[in-house]
Order: sequence, then C-alpha cells, then structure tokens
Amino acid sequence: MIKQVEGIVLKEIDYRETSKIIQVLTKEGTIHFLARGAKSLKSDLRTGTMKLTYGLFSSNLKPDGLSTLISVDILDSFKNCKKDIEKVSYASFLLDLAYQVSKNSPNENVFQLVLSAIQKIEEGFDPFTLTHIVELKYLEYLGVLPNLNGCSICGSKENIATLSSTQGGYVCNSCITKERRVSEKAIKLIRMYYYVDITKITKLEVSASVKEEINAFLDVYYDTYTGLYLKTKDFLKSLNQVKIN
Repeated sequence: MIKQVEGIVLKEIDYRETSKIIQVLTKEGTIHFLARGAKSLKSDLRTGTMKLTYGLFSSNLKPDGLSTLISVDILDSFKNCKKDIEKVSYASFLLDLAYQVSKNSPNENVFQLVLSAIQKIEEGFDPFTLTHIVELKYLEYLGVLPNLNGCSICGSKENIATLSSTQGGYVCNSCITKERRVSEKAIKLIRMYYYVDITKITKLEVSASVKEEINAFLDVYYDTYTGLYLKTKDFLKSLNQVKIN
C-alpha cells in the first residue's frame, strides 16, 4: 500500500552510482527513503530529493528499515534560501536542531516550528531572530525550558534584572550577584519569543545588540542543559564572526 508523508529533506547520502538515500523529517519523526536513480539528470526524483525540499513523499512505507521512494510532490523548494549563504546556513542549522529535538521528543509541533521558521526565512525575515525563537521553543521539548515567569532564585515577578544561564532564567535585582545584566528589551523579547506564533509574524525588527544578548544566553543555556553539539552551529558562529569583521 502506497503511503504519502509530509516532510523536509534533512540529508542526502550517495548510494551506488545513480541513487541516494534521503533522510526526511516528518511530523512523526525521521524517515529514510531509498531514491533509486535520483542522481540522474533525467530522474523525476532529482529535484524533490535535494536537501531543504519540502514536499509530500510517496512510498511503500515500511515501519522498519528503508522505504523505496516512488514520487515527490514538491510543496516548496525554498529557492531564496538556497541562493543565499546566510539563509541556507540558518535553515540547515534549524533542520539539524529539529532532528535532534525530534529524537528526544517526537512531536508534530517540532516539525511545524521548523517548517514555519524556514518559510519565514524564505520570505525574507531575519534568520538570526527566527533561530532564537525556535531555539527557545525547542527547550520545552527537551525538558529544560528556562524560567521566564519570575526570578529563578526567589520567584519574584518584579524588577527582573537579567537573564542567567547559570541560574536557569530570569534573575531579579534583589538576587543578582555576578550575573551580567542585559537590556530590558532582551528581557521582554525572550518571553515574547516563547508565546509568539511564527506563522503570524508580519514584522521582525530587533537591534543587533539585543540579538547578541539573547544569542549569548541561548548559546550558554544549550551548552549547559541540553548536551547537544551541532557542527552547523559552529559554522553559523564563524559566519557571524566574518560579518562582524
């Protein structure tokens, strides 16, 4: 019986001379397909099996093992992302992150979040800020969401002074010691990121300094609480360093 699944191509792996195996992120998790002849220029599967392609993948789906791909109905090839080194780098990182999160917590929302973010990047919205939004939301599925409802030490909801990776979230004026202070804007925005519906974003303007404050917090937070290491994140850091210099 032929089954159709919605997904995004995470990875292409060469298989023999003309074929490849593709790893596809779906709402149910990750599926591997054998795409026979997909490397051939004349293959109907060639375009639909490229990394960062969103589509409907048809196959005689096997619960275990490798499923042979029959066809792909492309829903979006994200052409704008693929033409821009910055956009495609952020999209690649988000896909890698989604894959890791889905292994920990198979959930339809993990797929929907990364799809919505990449669609917004394709439309021209800031990939750096969209990445922060997704990174923050994914912490809930990893079971380590920071405390953004009040001070992580005393619980006070008043006079929040900073974001602390060490303390696990907000820290108020009364409890702050050696923690580095961040701007009031960063404090407000990171909480908003948790609640915002990415699909409904129509404007996304955040100053470079605030983005860096939030990025610094999330980087250390991920290192401290998730144990995830992604090479695509290292590439993003080097890319941003080049932009600064």
